[in-house]
Amino acid sequence: MSLFSQLLAFVFIFMFLACILYVIFGQVTVRKLRNNPKTKDQLGLEYASGWDIINVAQALAFPRSWSRKLEKSPLSSMYANSQILFENTNKFDRFLGIVFYWLFMTSGLTGALLVLLNFLGVFD
Repeated sequence: MSLFSQLLAFVFIFMFLACILYVIFGQVTVRKLRNNPKTKDQLGLEYASGWDIINVAQALAFPRSWSRKLEKSPLSSMYANSQILFENTNKFDRFLGIVFYWLFMTSGLTGALLVLLNFLGVFD
């Protein structure tokens, strides 16, 4: 088994875990936020079905200063309101969102980087 295949196997394991956490986070946290009248309209723009799950996870995972900067930008309607989300979530919801978001982002970016490096012949 080549080094590329071994690294890609690890990335796929992390992607699979991220997919499981996506469903759990959506069912546990985002469903609760969708049903709350205060937070229903604060989950950001939904490009496709389920995109608000990623918006909420991003708002909980990013540092507060980054979230405030995004909320003050002209495109603020695309992002979830982190202040309201922090007021309406508990520590478990925040922890689940942080773990899901960073696992999702790192596995996706690492997979794309591995494919690019393989294309460039680094693993030959």
